[in-house]
Amino acid sequence: MRRRTKERLFFMLFRGCAWAVGLALLIIVGYIVVLGIGVISWEFLTEFPRRGFTEGGIFPAIVGTLYLMALVMVIAVPIGVLTAVYISEYQGKSRFAGALRVAVNNLAGVPSIVYGLLGLGMLVFYLNWGFSLLASAMTLAFLVLPLVITASREAIQAVPSSLREASLALGTTKWQTIRHHVLPYSTPGILTGIILSLSRAAGETAPILLTGVVLTKTILPQDVWDTFMAMPFQLYALATRTVFEKTADFQYGTALVLLIMVVLMNLAAIVIRNRYREKYKW
Repeated sequence: MRRRTKERLFFMLFRGCAWAVGLALLIIVGYIVVLGIGVISWEFLTEFPRRGFTEGGIFPAIVGTLYLMALVMVIAVPIGVLTAVYISEYQGKSRFAGALRVAVNNLAGVPSIVYGLLGLGMLVFYLNWGFSLLASAMTLAFLVLPLVITASREAIQAVPSSLREASLALGTTKWQTIRHHVLPYSTPGILTGIILSLSRAAGETAPILLTGVVLTKTILPQDVWDTFMAMPFQLYALATRTVFEKTADFQYGTALVLLIMVVLMNLAAIVIRNRYREKYKW
């Protein structure tokens, strides 16, 4: 009976923790939805802000965020996936691979403001990129790169070694085995890590604050060397203004749009992951 009592107590504790996490998520999402749903309109999504963010919409912030995420994906995903392939498939359990894993794990714990200072000093000033969309995207790529590498490495290592051995036994090269067998089977896990990394990057403020984002802009970015608007920084700037009441609608509407964007990214990852799981079963 004592063992059963302990088991029940532990199960109650686990269940309580799970319910607490779900309740916290429900409260946060519900709070944003209730206060922001009345703000969402076609005008809010397609117009530039006017009169100190009391009229108009957040169209340039949406476009700037999408541009930023696209650049981050183009920069971080190839480097991260190829690095994970190199560590897992070519280095194995060597000392160099161990050192790389330690370095990646340490980089994943560095605060985002430190990456912002790195981007400011190295990209904006030393490389003379200036305050630009490219500088912000590269800084965010530095931030999410450890996450992409870690998720990709775990997904690649989850592929059974028997699959590699069978492919090599048929006379294929190591790269052919990786390209045609290892990567397709590990794609669901890699995609999950990529989307989670981009979701984190979409909400970061400190790195872009120091490297290229602006609060107001009358035109959309013309190229990667131009400044841009972004929803995370817009939220931060409006929340710290003295006229909070006048811009509250913009804040909650922007937060809801950003939340919807992140949810859609995760749903897209789930759909793609499920398709690959159906195609490559092992």
